[in-house]
Amino acid sequence: MSHSPLVTQIAGQILDQIRSGVAPPGAQLVERKLADQFRVSRSPVRQALMLLESAGQIAPNPRRGGYLVLPQASCGMAPVRAVDEEEAAYLAIAEHRLQGRLPEKVSETKLAQAYRLSQAQVRRVLARIANEGWIARLPGHGWGFLPMLTSMQAYRDSYRFRLVIEPAAILEPGFTLDRPALLACRDQQQALVEGAIWTVSNAALFDLNSRLHETIIECSRNLFFIESLKRIDRLRRLIEYRQSLDRKYAVVRSREHLHLIDLLLQDDRAAAAAYMRRHLASVSIEKMMERPPRASDPDPAMVDRMGERVATEQPPIQQAEAGPDPEGTPI
Repeated sequence: MSHSPLVTQIAGQILDQIRSGVAPPGAQLVERKLADQFRVSRSPVRQALMLLESAGQIAPNPRRGGYLVLPQASCGMAPVRAVDEEEAAYLAIAEHRLQGRLPEKVSETKLAQAYRLSQAQVRRVLARIANEGWIARLPGHGWGFLPMLTSMQAYRDSYRFRLVIEPAAILEPGFTLDRPALLACRDQQQALVEGAIWTVSNAALFDLNSRLHETIIECSRNLFFIESLKRIDRLRRLIEYRQSLDRKYAVVRSREHLHLIDLLLQDDRAAAAAYMRRHLASVSIEKMMERPPRASDPDPAMVDRMGERVATEQPPIQQAEAGPDPEGTPI
């Protein structure tokens, strides 16, 4: 049975959480919570869970409903996606986009040639990127990259803006705590502190941390605050991969997240707002520093090899022209 790129992507994201320990053996996977987490409807989540069940990663929970992560989970997932090839291509595309080595408009065929992916693989990678908000299908043919933060000055400005809105959101008169969502974020941050921080990918770590901050700001019920932060998170995703903290510092930030959550659960909003400001001010200083390559970074040799293919294709990746799309049905 074939699955849509979205279903395959969600299955891969759940598998990332299983592999990193965010969802350890015995963890409960609930369709509704996952749909909220990935900001999709429940239907593709349901199909993704069925896919993981058929691959022997999870099993139905007869007592409470939903699914349980099995002890042997995370092995043998080739039927879900070729994780290594697609993840490598995804990270290379992100880095090449930051470097300005990819044009504004691209086609599936040229991307598949440059990154040596099958048409099915490149569509899954593009579906993931589109879901993250930094590319969109063009009318008729091809894909267009959306604006992203690429300079350190813009990145610094984004933190200055967050220093204004995120503490203020906690003090909004209409602030209403979403306790279940915050507790779910707490479980994820606790898993990071307990060891998952050392194995989770940069992309998955960004998702977990940005999800926490967005969950908190959504409690403000202020649509301007909420949409502003979500837009910043979309814009900063790629540069965050490059500027991600060394994991020995990242685990400190996860502990700070736990303390922030606990202040909110205690309904001490004044202390939580002050702590949010200190947290953002401190992490922004660390993120602006030059840093050496780390084990969690994409393999530079792999990125360079892919970059060489991008640079030597004739033409490397042409601007997509208007006209009928010969590359299959839209995602």
